Amino acid sequence: MPALDFGAPDGPETGRGNTEGSGAESPDTEATAEQVFAALADPSRRAILAALASGGPATATDLAGRLPITRQAIAKHLALLTEAGLVTAEPGERRRVRYRLDSAPMRVAQQFLAALARDWDGPLGALKDHLDKQAAGPA
Repeated sequence: MPALDFGAPDGPETGRGNTEGSGAESPDTEATAEQVFAALADPSRRAILAALASGGPATATDLAGRLPITRQAIAKHLALLTEAGLVTAEPGERRRVRYRLDSAPMRVAQQFLAALARDWDGPLGALKDHLDKQAAGPA
């Protein structure tokens, strides 16, 4: 992934983020964003996250009862979601593990997308202005 600036944007004259002391993307941040995007790439994992968001913490067996996915497949997906930090495993009764959403890694991915959008806003605005001037013809 490209190195992006996660700082607050400067004024409209630059269209770029503030790089002084902004905490520009660290390897940990980049790795977290990469894991989140990889986890979200699979529709089964997105369905599991949606089920946890709507129904609250659940076991793999609970999720298998709600989704058209086997318990074994859900367990594998939950392991990857746990590795990405999107869910946390909590010990429950009789050795049953309940999974709960953790939104912190999702916020890192949102920051990554916001920084990417900032990097595109300036050049796209300049292109639009240029094309608008060309379409209007000579003054």
